[in-house]
Amino acid sequence: MSLVVAASKRLFRQCRSLRTTIRNRSAAVDSALPAFRSICGEDGVSLGAAVREQHGKDESVHRCRPPDVVVFPRCVEEVSALAKVCHSKHLPIIPFGTGTGLEGGVGALKGGVCFSLRNMEQILDLHQEDFDVTVEPGVTRKTLNANLRDTGLWFPVDPGADASLCGMAASSASGTNAVRYGTMRENVMNLEVVLADGTMIHTAGKGRRPRKTSAGYNLTNLFVGSEGTLGIITKTTLRLYGIPDSMVSAVCSFPTVQASVDSTVQILQAGVAIARIEFLDDVMIDACNKFSSLSYPVTPTLFLEFHGSEQSLEEQVNTTEEITQANGGSDFEWARDAEKRNHLWKARHDAWYAAQALRPGCKAYSTDVCVPISQLPQIIVETKADLLENKLTGPIAGHVGDGNFHCLMVLDPDDPEELHQVHLFSERLARRALAMNGTCTGEHGVGLGKRGLLYEEMGPETMRVMQNIKHALDPKNLMNPGKVFLPEE
Repeated sequence: MSLVVAASKRLFRQCRSLRTTIRNRSAAVDSALPAFRSICGEDGVSLGAAVREQHGKDESVHRCRPPDVVVFPRCVEEVSALAKVCHSKHLPIIPFGTGTGLEGGVGALKGGVCFSLRNMEQILDLHQEDFDVTVEPGVTRKTLNANLRDTGLWFPVDPGADASLCGMAASSASGTNAVRYGTMRENVMNLEVVLADGTMIHTAGKGRRPRKTSAGYNLTNLFVGSEGTLGIITKTTLRLYGIPDSMVSAVCSFPTVQASVDSTVQILQAGVAIARIEFLDDVMIDACNKFSSLSYPVTPTLFLEFHGSEQSLEEQVNTTEEITQANGGSDFEWARDAEKRNHLWKARHDAWYAAQALRPGCKAYSTDVCVPISQLPQIIVETKADLLENKLTGPIAGHVGDGNFHCLMVLDPDDPEELHQVHLFSERLARRALAMNGTCTGEHGVGLGKRGLLYEEMGPETMRVMQNIKHALDPKNLMNPGKVFLPEE
């Protein structure tokens, strides 16, 4: 009985502490509102329930956690001024780009202030001759490429969603072109960041944009992938690339997962500068066929794309065809003109919606891992067996050239038991990847869903260093609290 009484008292104290925290935060928000309005104007501050709810969720299955207020700064000076107010009032800060994240990274776990950056949408300092550009956080990748169309340049990092480029930097996004052009880590040259106390810094020095540097610590890559926990990214300087003279896409079916991955490894070993090489399993191909009115064989399949001159393309294609056919692959189905190529890749990018259509009325949730390429056949076979054994719907698609793949889980978000089963599956998948010397996330980030797995991946000593960095830059733990790191007991 004494244990029950003690537990009851502890619960009572926790509830009373939570009520006090909420009451204090509400008072702090009320006292900060006049300052917010003086900085952003009346239209730049919203307490509306619908606006707050919109800014408290992303595309993940994590439940919505709305902020107490949403502010809409128009420039970095306003971001800095707002951050100083939040710092003085001990109010949490949650940066928000387009809300296309997949691990609950924008939920306001402790309430606070959401900084919606959509009004900062300038494309700045385009240097065509130097192949770089600086953009504000309201600029999305599609907007940038549309504006670059007449310059002969493009930005190739393509996560599928039309995400904010600064948000892509914050989550270290990548996508289908990463095998040739790299991820955001390789393509961000400099960042303007506002820290928790309103201090503004430039991670590579103000205005600096050299192609390489040996000067000092690599602060740029410290903030790439930090998921808003260290500061607010208000500008990013990006590498650009020349639009290839020619592009050719192809689809090739295989009898087994092993054969498709063997082909991938051999293509890379042969030095083929392939731009995209994407894997879809039989379940995913079947879903894409139905959703996009295609007729591909329902077997493991590679989607490939080649960039370059006509002469180099011929060499790349011939080498790749020889390798795939030696591994039992089918003849290539070609897409040469832009319309056909766009149709082919639209089917790949619509995989999310195709998977969701397998169970109408349900929601798709994508989890990703990354392993050394040689481990892909084993982890995919084991993952498919896990899905079948637990009666879960999870077609597989992946950036096979990087060893990165996604399970597009389709589930009823209102079914607690199914949600629990998907959560357990995601943890098993991540631990399977860790056991193969891989990572729990190749490109989605940690957010809420993979905090414990990050600890397993990094180990206590490395996590302690990360916590120390976080504390040094954000001693009050105001920047996107509750993400990446497990709560301190």
